[in-house]
Amino acid sequence: MATFTREQIVGGLTRLGQLAQGQGRTVELLLLGGGVMVLVFGTRQSTRDLDVAVVEPRNAAEVRGLAKIVAEERGWPENWLSDAAKGYVVGHSDEATIFTAPGIKVRRPAFEQLLAMKLCAWRDDVDIADARRLLQEVAGRRDEVWQRVVPYLQPGRELKAKYAFDDLWEDLHGPD
Repeated sequence: MATFTREQIVGGLTRLGQLAQGQGRTVELLLLGGGVMVLVFGTRQSTRDLDVAVVEPRNAAEVRGLAKIVAEERGWPENWLSDAAKGYVVGHSDEATIFTAPGIKVRRPAFEQLLAMKLCAWRDDVDIADARRLLQEVAGRRDEVWQRVVPYLQPGRELKAKYAFDDLWEDLHGPD
């Protein structure tokens, strides 16, 4: 299974931007999951893929086509850039730009939104470690932080996320 380091991510995104610019386009992506943890925090050395939501161009297939070219050039799996996680994005948060190069702009959601996604997934030690790191970035009292996470929870996973949040909070801050 391939993994992508910070250097490879930056190189792949830069090349994606070059290809887009060569077509007179600019790609805008919302980076989710492990890619954020590698690029923004450096808490992981690598990620298995880059989960994104394509913002521009509106036709995500265009971006998938460019990503396929990057994959072929670099000998990477075709799905190194995956927009499948877009279905887990609930709501819209203020985004921070985390990477730009000619032809490409990459943003990340608010930490509360990323935390909500990790709490709803809660699959393995990687999700737990990511959620722990994200929770450290969100200031406030327990109930305030939770209320800022709630709008981004996936319907049907609220209880799972609440239990995960409570466990993490107590692990980091102790019982209230």
